[in-house]
Amino acid sequence: MTSPVRAAQPWSPQPWGAADGGSSTDKDAFEERFPSMRLINWIWHVRGNLPLTPGQSIDDAFDRLAPLFSVTGTSHELTNDTLTFSKKDQPAQDRMSVFDSGALRIEQGATGSVLRYHLVSRALLFCFLLVPLFLGIAQFTIVLGKLEKHPTEATSTSGKGSDTSKKAAAKAEPLPQNPIDKFLGAPAPEKPKKGEADKPGGRDKKPSPTTAYVFAAMFAALYVIGRILEDWLVKRLFKKSLLGS
Repeated sequence: MTSPVRAAQPWSPQPWGAADGGSSTDKDAFEERFPSMRLINWIWHVRGNLPLTPGQSIDDAFDRLAPLFSVTGTSHELTNDTLTFSKKDQPAQDRMSVFDSGALRIEQGATGSVLRYHLVSRALLFCFLLVPLFLGIAQFTIVLGKLEKHPTEATSTSGKGSDTSKKAAAKAEPLPQNPIDKFLGAPAPEKPKKGEADKPGGRDKKPSPTTAYVFAAMFAALYVIGRILEDWLVKRLFKKSLLGS
């Protein structure tokens, strides 16, 4: 069950420090380099704990959990009371496919042994980052629409005086008509009404931020549902595995 070489892990998720019996090198290297990230890494890090069955040993607990980390694309290492793992190109059939790396540790608590886990998911981070991205696109679309509107208004205002003298001539001047249509008695063509170009399908259709807002809402919903659901699912998965059911 033990991998001969520890696989590289994106952020070396080790939530336990010297106060828990581990050395300072067990701490999250990413958080050590960027301390401020500790306030936001809950976005894509899932942490939790489960009490073991009274009398259940560390070896028995990890033996029951072993099938979860013996799937295609998963590398893991077991050292004493800690199991670390990382995944690459994990298949959809993997019940923990949403997580890319993590660590599980069994320690003695006040009421018995406790399994603590710390898991990392790039999928959750991806969904979270797409929300502000699409909101930014929506705001850019709104600004772009305003910038396109102002030059048009400025042009129409500046040319208002000169256009007034031309309107009478333009109204009196008929639109050119095909001689054949004229011979057959077809009515003369009419000028397009004001505002027709702004109708859906027209050439002057303004850019709309609606699509960007829809995608932002969709990924926000995916993140919230995934963050809550995956936390609950992985806890239930560990619990069932420890109980052997």
